[in-house]
Amino acid sequence: AHFRPPPPAMAAAGIARRSLLRLATARAAPRLGAAVPRALLPFPRHIAAPVAARSYVTVAKYTRDDVLVQLDAFHAEVLSTNWADYLNLVYSVPFWEAELDKLTTIVQPYLHEPAVGEKFSKVQEMMDVLYQCEDVRDHLNELAELCTRASGFMGTGYAAEEKVENLDEHAKLCGDVYDKLLAKHPSFKPKIEQTVGHGLAVLRTKHK
Repeated sequence: AHFRPPPPAMAAAGIARRSLLRLATARAAPRLGAAVPRALLPFPRHIAAPVAARSYVTVAKYTRDDVLVQLDAFHAEVLSTNWADYLNLVYSVPFWEAELDKLTTIVQPYLHEPAVGEKFSKVQEMMDVLYQCEDVRDHLNELAELCTRASGFMGTGYAAEEKVENLDEHAKLCGDVYDKLLAKHPSFKPKIEQTVGHGLAVLRTKHK
């Protein structure tokens, strides 16, 4: 058999068919650098640990005069409050503690100055006396409440509860703390009298 070349029309059709096939193949094949779905990517061996957020407190915006003004305002507010008012302390102390934390931060650059250091020491002493007076006064209030319950309904003895057997010991211990507070913090005598002193007087009327 002898090979016969195809007619010109058939040859042109074959060339066109092969060209279309190459074009379709090129479109179907993935190109280098094309986007690959994240699910098909290999899982990395090392994953960087997440960086924890860090709080940042700056003291640049507070000058020495600003710090002194805030210390004076805080000292005046706490000292002018009735420390014997239990409900007032329940509401106010959490806000005072938050304000004290702020003052402790902004005062650091100026603690070496005598005026600022002395004022901050007074604020710290005031809060220390407040906590001690509050603790002793709460204990005295509890003792007085127990004495009231021991006297019965309206003092008639009806439905009376048990008495505190060692009430004298409690009163003596509270009196000793009262004397120590006056000796250690004489500048806060009015506040000590307002809380511990008045609490001892109330307990004395309950315990005869």
